[in-house]
Amino acid sequence: MSKASYVPPKVWKNNAASGGQFASINRPTAGPTHEKTLPVGKHPLQLYSLATPNGVKVTILLEELLALGHSEAEYDAWLIRINEGDQFSSGFVEINPNSKIPALLDRSVEPALRVFESGSILLYLAEKFGAFLPTDLAGRTETLNWLFWQMGSAPYLGGGFGHFYAYAPEKLEYPINRFTMEAKRQLDVLDRRLAESPYLAGDTYTIADIAVWPWYGQLVRGNVYSAAEFLSAHEYTHVQRWAEDIANRPAVIRGQRVNRTWGDEASQVPERHQADDLA
Repeated sequence: MSKASYVPPKVWKNNAASGGQFASINRPTAGPTHEKTLPVGKHPLQLYSLATPNGVKVTILLEELLALGHSEAEYDAWLIRINEGDQFSSGFVEINPNSKIPALLDRSVEPALRVFESGSILLYLAEKFGAFLPTDLAGRTETLNWLFWQMGSAPYLGGGFGHFYAYAPEKLEYPINRFTMEAKRQLDVLDRRLAESPYLAGDTYTIADIAVWPWYGQLVRGNVYSAAEFLSAHEYTHVQRWAEDIANRPAVIRGQRVNRTWGDEASQVPERHQADDLA
């Protein structure tokens, strides 16, 4: 076990940098840090994002909607560089007061609607276009069960396991063990469900799969935190099958490239304003 050395003060104060990869953008207050107006393109849907797991949920859904022939789902995707603090601009905070990507502005209605939190954006778009969300009560409810499961579970994977395993300035046994146990429990929840049906809500691919795949599907494929071996991801055979099926969808391949600024240069499309940008 790690040796205990820290005694919390009676009242916490932000006196010292926490360290770690994202320490420079962490702060205990909300609101904008600088004035900057967000750019606006020609399409009704304006997305401000980065190709993190939460960000690609939305670009995948938008590409899936376009693939179905929903031309009104055309969108401009503007890059938000979170390591440079773009999410704290006055323009971004106006759309998302929580200063997290992704954030969407729908200008097809008057007044324009802001939509923030990735799960809310997925639900909004699915309802707007009548796609990837079953209309029958049972199917809709099961889809939303898994959508909200992801929204509640992912912070333990990202802020818990991912932070302490991949990003924390010091490797500490207790938090790594604690959150590894939870990450594996969540993978087991998914594996048991996917043993029963091809997709999370049943026989149909829905926004539940689109929400969960960028986190857990990419985790077992070795593309999140480089932790597949550490987590014995090969044990979750049904999650593996589901993850590969979704990874091969053309819209998923396209959606992952949008707002991406790292990795293979051919996979990077920092901004997307028309279909040809992904050609």
